[in-house]
Amino acid sequence: MKRTTGMDRAKTSQWRPATRAIRGGTWRSEMGETSEALFLTSGYCYDDAATVAARFAGEQDGMTYSRLQNPTVAMLEERIALLEGAEACRTQASGMAAMTAALLCQLSAGDHMVSARAAFGSCRWLGDSLLPRFGIDVTVIDATDNAAWEAAIRPNTKVFFFETPANPTMDVADLEYICGLARSRGITTVIDNAFCTPALQRPLEWGADVVAYSATKLMDGQGRVLAGAVCGSEEFINEKLLPFQRNTGPNLSPFNAWVVLKGLETLDMRARKQSENALKVGEFVAGRVRRILHPWLDGHPGQALAHKQMDACGPIFSFVLDGGREQAHALLDALQLIDISNNIGDSRSLMCHPASTTHHNMGPEGREAMGVSEGMLRINVGLEDPDDLIEDLDQALAKAGL
Repeated sequence: MKRTTGMDRAKTSQWRPATRAIRGGTWRSEMGETSEALFLTSGYCYDDAATVAARFAGEQDGMTYSRLQNPTVAMLEERIALLEGAEACRTQASGMAAMTAALLCQLSAGDHMVSARAAFGSCRWLGDSLLPRFGIDVTVIDATDNAAWEAAIRPNTKVFFFETPANPTMDVADLEYICGLARSRGITTVIDNAFCTPALQRPLEWGADVVAYSATKLMDGQGRVLAGAVCGSEEFINEKLLPFQRNTGPNLSPFNAWVVLKGLETLDMRARKQSENALKVGEFVAGRVRRILHPWLDGHPGQALAHKQMDACGPIFSFVLDGGREQAHALLDALQLIDISNNIGDSRSLMCHPASTTHHNMGPEGREAMGVSEGMLRINVGLEDPDDLIEDLDQALAKAGL
């Protein structure tokens, strides 16, 4: 196979983002296909025994087993790395597989991690439940409090782990400050960038070491497959992440990789249009509810920071109703166009009640500490006409007594 129609990585890295999203990481076989080929194979054959021995010894490039390499998966990894501005990328079977691998590949018993209070429920579970089982201490802080990061550092602190904007509170953390502090202390930053993707925010530009994704979300963008990705330096990906991944096997299937490759081709357009729609819908909702958590709107404490490090607001925001769970569920039940769903990043508009879905397992005290109230709703604004979404929300809010 021939990569990127004969062009090397040095050339492709000079392309602008829109070109990288279409042509980055393209390998073509002798058939000359225009769309990326789908390689559904677990293993590979070799011309002779010496070739396979050289490949397994790392002395010759080439495929050996699809738990280590697959052409379709490798194309996706190269494309995501180009979009992210990273030296390397490895994909995983899901977003949580990516988060888990990014942490466990570098943490050992006796290490310490500082983690953000506001996060996706499963990400909090990693720090609250999983890592302590292996002797890894975790300190949870308010990610928006810069002083809290420094105060939490111990001699054995190895990782800072957070997402911005946070799910579902939309907390915006200061990437430049936190990543700069971490580097000055020899700490690795792992950033969950699923809410933005590199189309809207590139943490590596602000000093991050590792960026992790649920590619299930905006990268696919149409609710079709599960996928995850971890980006970083070649040293981190090849020396820390790869040994963990090749021996534990959280691999992405070639078919799912192919679907995400197709999603990346329209990522920039979708992310920006959905951001535009979300801003219009958010402005409407702000006039009807007590509290809205939208990083682009006045009143959000992280508004200035969001404008600094994000290219657009993204498709997701939350709002809070005074009537708690009963009123929140009444609004959801009244929706006619917007779907009740806990997914995000989809081209369809989706809404959920985090306290009874994505953050249910944290319990009442855990949710309260994070700021996930019974009256909170989270919406993913899709590609529908925003006026249709506003009309649906208008009638649903009215039926819920607002």
